[in-house]
Amino acid sequence: MADPIRYRAAVLEQLLAHGVAPTGRTNPQLVRDYVRDLYKYEIRSLRARYLRREFPKIEYAGRVDELRRRYPVLALQPREFVEPLEEDAAAR
Repeated sequence: MADPIRYRAAVLEQLLAHGVAPTGRTNPQLVRDYVRDLYKYEIRSLRARYLRREFPKIEYAGRVDELRRRYPVLALQPREFVEPLEEDAAAR
């Protein structure tokens, strides 16, 4: 059996803010894809709200930026979600 995946504490905190709690066996790529899909859902919902004229056009860009800032974990690659393996750390 493979060693469990150890997610970085800061990444876990960000993931938990979106209701995502990966286990030690959850593939980081799967986690990132899931969070990306959540973001895409929210951005599409925001656009639909704008098109329904729930808020003025002048607010749209600010709301998009605010939403993007709630997903800083998407700036990371899946390999950056986890603690480096012992042999990787020793090689540095």
